[in-house]
Amino acid sequence: MTNPSCSPTMHTTPSLSAAAGPSVGASAGARSASPASPATPSRASTAAPSRRLIDAPTRAFHWLFALCFLGAYLSADGERWRLLHVVLGYSMAGLLAFRVGYGLVGPKQVRLSLLGSKLAGGRAWLHSLWRARRPGDVNWRQGQNLFMALAVVALLALVVPITLTGYASFNEWGGDWLGEIHEAVGEAFLWVVVGHLAAIAGLSWLRRKNVAAPMFTGRTEGRGPDVAQHNHTWLAWLLCAAVLGYVAWEWQQAPNGLVSLSSQRLGTSAHDDED
Repeated sequence: MTNPSCSPTMHTTPSLSAAAGPSVGASAGARSASPASPATPSRASTAAPSRRLIDAPTRAFHWLFALCFLGAYLSADGERWRLLHVVLGYSMAGLLAFRVGYGLVGPKQVRLSLLGSKLAGGRAWLHSLWRARRPGDVNWRQGQNLFMALAVVALLALVVPITLTGYASFNEWGGDWLGEIHEAVGEAFLWVVVGHLAAIAGLSWLRRKNVAAPMFTGRTEGRGPDVAQHNHTWLAWLLCAAVLGYVAWEWQQAPNGLVSLSSQRLGTSAHDDED
């Protein structure tokens, strides 16, 4: 008699286990998903804070200036490239004028007076470098600012004699001595560029970070307010358009382009001399 009464119980037992199955699976799924739930805030927390260090016009000037010098240096040899060499040299002079003007009326972090203050602390930094017992005792950030300021001042100062002697030599004023001075100043400019790159590489190794990265991105790692409060992207685009527009205008003025015209003009001049 008891067997029939026990049979429902035996039938309900599987139903309880079946009902419990989803809850167990859900709890197991919750446990398996629980470690992944904080992944998103974890990834967000690993993003290093950064602040804007260099604004867009300064970076645009830097790379346009570098490209113009590289093109002018590579086109210095050979009469075929002479006009292109001259146009790139004039572009460097125009960029110098922009940098001086921007350094006079631009934001605080690009002022020319700031370069002077960085150079003024050079003697004290060299003294601390001499007294340091290990590299960790040296303020490498101040050294970086000092080397960068020296490079900027030297490069900007060398543009003036390069442009003047190049203009005089192109228009055949004076004699061959002007051309020799132009070449000598150009070589000095190249060595300053090499020293600038070597200083960046050395400081990157000493500080264990890429100190050139802000010139690409405009930002540097670290907390705190932005040094460059505004990016002034519009001014950077305007500067790029001005340089490219000038080169394009010179190209249009040349009947056969910046390269062919120089070759044709010089060849015609040589032919006239022979006649």
